Amino acid sequence: MTEHRLGRRRFLGVAGVVAAATTVGFAPAASAAPTASANGWPLGHKDIVRHTIEGSGATMALRSGDVATVLLHVARRYNYEIATIGLAHISQVAGTAPFETNYASGTAFAIRPDLYPLGVKGNLFPAELLVLRDILAECDGVVRWGGDFKRSPKEGHFQIDVPPGSPRLAATARKINGWRQGKAAGAPPEAFSKARTAEAEVLARRQIATG
Repeated sequence: MTEHRLGRRRFLGVAGVVAAATTVGFAPAASAAPTASANGWPLGHKDIVRHTIEGSGATMALRSGDVATVLLHVARRYNYEIATIGLAHISQVAGTAPFETNYASGTAFAIRPDLYPLGVKGNLFPAELLVLRDILAECDGVVRWGGDFKRSPKEGHFQIDVPPGSPRLAATARKINGWRQGKAAGAPPEAFSKARTAEAEVLARRQIATG
């Protein structure tokens, strides 16, 4: 009986060690902190600095270079042609939607979240929407508007929609810089011309379909 009891104790001891080792071996690893925002750009980069929107005292934290050139163009036209952007009208605070992580990579911004809250559509007048679509077309599809997101629309949200190193982004930035050298501040383009509205509609259909 003694030998039987000792054998049982040894068995239980070995079984306990095996169970512990198994538990440790299969414990889920801690999730690594994300290093990129939802649109694929690195988070917290040294090139993210505050830029002033032309014609407005408002500033926003953007990645310097092509990203800033394109997004500042969007904000500039919005300020002159849709609604004035005031000092407190820019938000880059992440919320519950995955795309809001793009603020932390300096590749997105939101205008007036109080007027354009997450999940609500239909806040723009038809003429405002037409100009907005023209702005997006002018950016050659490298900028995405949050109003086209199907799951969680946010009509004040604009983001870079191509990955780092995109030649499309570089080409659009070069085009905008070329315009800026010869265009007076605030000079509106022919946003309501048939050719421009047709181009904007083509892009809108494509971006809405992938929303």
